[in-house]
Amino acid sequence: MDLLILGGTRFLGRHLAGEALERGHRVTLFNRGESNPGLFPDVEELRGERGGDLSALRGRSWDAAIDTSGYLPREARHSAEVLADSVEHYTFVSSISVYADFGRTGIDEDAPVLEPPDPEPEELDWELYGGLKVGCEQAVEAAMPGRSLVVRPGMIVGPHDYTGRFPYWRRRVEEGGEVLAPGDPGQQVQLIDARDLAGWMLRMAEEQRTGVYNATGPEHRLTMRGMLEEIRAATGGDARFVWASERFLLDSGVKPWEEMPFWITGGMAGILAVDVGRAVGAGLAFRPLGETVRDVPGPEAGRETAEIEAGISRVREEELLRAWRGSSL
Repeated sequence: MDLLILGGTRFLGRHLAGEALERGHRVTLFNRGESNPGLFPDVEELRGERGGDLSALRGRSWDAAIDTSGYLPREARHSAEVLADSVEHYTFVSSISVYADFGRTGIDEDAPVLEPPDPEPEELDWELYGGLKVGCEQAVEAAMPGRSLVVRPGMIVGPHDYTGRFPYWRRRVEEGGEVLAPGDPGQQVQLIDARDLAGWMLRMAEEQRTGVYNATGPEHRLTMRGMLEEIRAATGGDARFVWASERFLLDSGVKPWEEMPFWITGGMAGILAVDVGRAVGAGLAFRPLGETVRDVPGPEAGRETAEIEAGISRVREEELLRAWRGSSL
């Protein structure tokens, strides 16, 4: 298969490119050349801008394209229209953030989605992220009706994760001692290893599958306690989890998700509890979480590779642990 990847050098994109090469596909990357240039020395790299010069894509043809870097509808529309007569199948990487209401669990692909923002911002606004992804989905389908696959991942984890969210817990649990854990230990969490997602997306592209799929996991119900205990088992640490109540943490000014990754509040339970039955039925499978944990960088490397800060400092954690011991909340 001749495969074009828009992006292809960061996190999910690099896993897609690497897996495609292992499967014997001919890979072309299109990007700005700013992230990990030369990562795949034997792969053709075309240069351009999503929101501007796409001339490098013109006059070429591929069996399939996978778009890992579309965030603004006008940019997704531009690339999809340019490639409409050049590729047979187009995969767009969207997000489960597109859904309008996360107040309930078990959201499937037919649930209502957000409205795209009007007017569209000039640059990516993370507050509008979900609606912008909806606009991108609509633009791709309009340009390639019946030929597009829309993948809505949840939290992607694994090697080369630059967000710092899952690596925070992996690092902190391995360091051991008393570990501040947030809220309800039974809260459901979902995540997917980038390698599992990449392999499944490639198979879907090979088969020219179309439609919309939630893509996160695992297939069984994973809780916050279960995730942390599996991290402890995989790292062999002696971490002792101290579960502080939601009220205490909020009153103490702890920010859900940012300072306590995977902890959600305020009627958002559905964002980590979506229905993935359609993707599982289409072959999405998950490696053991312990394997992912072992392949994520450890304490020192984790600090060096994270580009998006997450978690709390040890000093702040110790302050909160002392306050929690004296709290009646």
